[in-house]
Amino acid sequence: MRLREDQIHRLAEKVYSDLAADGLITPKGERSAVVAGIAKAISQDFSREQLLERDAERLLDETVAAMGRGAAEIDRRKMLRMIKEKLAKERKIVL
Repeated sequence: MRLREDQIHRLAEKVYSDLAADGLITPKGERSAVVAGIAKAISQDFSREQLLERDAERLLDETVAAMGRGAAEIDRRKMLRMIKEKLAKERKIVL
């Protein structure tokens, strides 16, 4: 899933507001700087997930090609999900 910059910023604002309202954070900097940091972290997480998706699809294609005729019997979506979960675990990415 890809979000636009304005959507990421609104999400970061919501995260900040909820954490501050619940007393879970006590920011040391200005609100705008903290929100910008949260937005950057969200963007980086989306980028890592997109890279993971591309790598999983590439590995699936390689696996299917190596299987030859036997590949016709596999469920591509299930296999892709399994590959993504394995890569995510290896890369310590929470899906």
